Amino acid sequence: QVQLVESGGGLVQAGGSLRLSCAASGRTFRGYTMGWFRQAPGKERESVAKITWSGTTTSYADFVKGRFTISRDHAKNTVYLQMNSLKPEDTAVYYCAADPSWTGLTVKSSDYWGQGTQVTVSS
Repeated sequence: QVQLVESGGGLVQAGGSLRLSCAASGRTFRGYTMGWFRQAPGKERESVAKITWSGTTTSYADFVKGRFTISRDHAKNTVYLQMNSLKPEDTAVYYCAADPSWTGLTVKSSDYWGQGTQVTVSS
């Protein structure tokens, strides 16, 4: 059974930091692009960041550039999202996703999804 399990969410004050983790299991994700999405109440799910299998290429949404960093650890089959300088508008459920292709990792077409972890940033 393929699973992506997120952890690390919580309540933090504005300006604070959190690190999200996404542990993958149940199959090999060799060659897969992995990424993070988020969905705030009443809003559409949106892409936050993604990373290639090799880790050499990353992409970020404009609203997190310079504040968030995505990385992956193959030995642990885990992808991370380091979130610094958090803002109240970063409050959302954060989801991990995986797809065999870079262009396929989108809200509508990613092959695998985690269950999400809540991030709440207080002002």
